[in-house]
Amino acid sequence: MYAQHVATINNNPISSKEFLWVYKKNHADQTNLNQKELAAYLDLYVNFKLKVAEAKSLGLDKHETYQQEIAGYEDALKAQNKISADAPEYTYIMNEYREGVLMFNICEREIWGKAQDEEDQLKNYYTNNVKKYEGKLFEEVRGQVVGDYQQQLEADWVNSLRSKYKIKINQAELKKLVKQ
Repeated sequence: MYAQHVATINNNPISSKEFLWVYKKNHADQTNLNQKELAAYLDLYVNFKLKVAEAKSLGLDKHETYQQEIAGYEDALKAQNKISADAPEYTYIMNEYREGVLMFNICEREIWGKAQDEEDQLKNYYTNNVKKYEGKLFEEVRGQVVGDYQQQLEADWVNSLRSKYKIKINQAELKKLVKQ
């Protein structure tokens, strides 16, 4: 039905069917698809897939604890007997879980852990953006500074991933999805 790919990252395809499944799952309240919203969501989804690609390139998917977590989730999913292991949705659910755990693990390493562990960098960020905090002392706005610093780390990291990995968006396929 959707033999085409909506995008590729380093020649690894993102199928239109998978993308549309994820989009609809996360936008259940929307009945009409529009080009602008679908394109914006694809941009976010590509960022997600870039993080997953980076986690795989670093071998995070080979760690034993990761493998055990995935096996445990799959066993639990099968035990529920709500969806057949042969159903396409089963593949999507398992893939979403695998990739979600990888994305969480790489973000912990690249963003959240750094913001918590690099006090000097955090204070430098505060000093360089002090106007943003309306003259409040670092200790008073530390939580906000951590959040802002994490956003900056993520933006910089995603930009570097977008430079590192070859991304191709299939605009014609994206337009077809709007008509689904």
